Amino acid sequence: MIAGLLGTIHRTEPDAVIVNVQGVLYRVLTTARIVSAAPDLKAEQEFHTHMVVREDAQLLFGFQTPADLQWFQTLIGVNGIGPRMALAILSRFSADELFSVIANEQIDLLVTVPGVGKRTASRILLDLRGKLPENIDVAVANVSATNSDAMEALMALGYTSVEAKGALSKVTLAEDATVEDQIVAALREMASR
Repeated sequence: MIAGLLGTIHRTEPDAVIVNVQGVLYRVLTTARIVSAAPDLKAEQEFHTHMVVREDAQLLFGFQTPADLQWFQTLIGVNGIGPRMALAILSRFSADELFSVIANEQIDLLVTVPGVGKRTASRILLDLRGKLPENIDVAVANVSATNSDAMEALMALGYTSVEAKGALSKVTLAEDATVEDQIVAALREMASR
């Protein structure tokens, strides 16, 4: 299994980049965001990859960050979401945007992805509810250590860590806000969804 590539971009295709790794060219299916940025990427690039082997093809999917790769693998684990649809979702949203969309259950944003209807968006939200890995929560990195007490209290009330972090990252309070103020604001944020 190919876990990654380190090479230069030789050329682009509508849905892929051709990566030159010491004279061997690899076709790496990737997001529209990477394809559009490829002409400006002259230096050696690292791609974190996921290989899909089928009866009729061996496909290599590549991403520039481990977070994007992890999102890709998380999305293709959802029933009915294939690699092409996962790429479409990651072309529309960055890793932190996607975390926020899923944590806040924003179905209206998910349906803006070509090929994703309300049923598919609902399935994604349902399958990933409370299951988002902790290490892909880049969108809520601004939840400070002082919010940890508020987060623990929200989790004691039955919310998942993802829901608690998502709500705490969206509230804006004064620096001297108490833990109680943070909890109340986070509960209001979650109730307004």
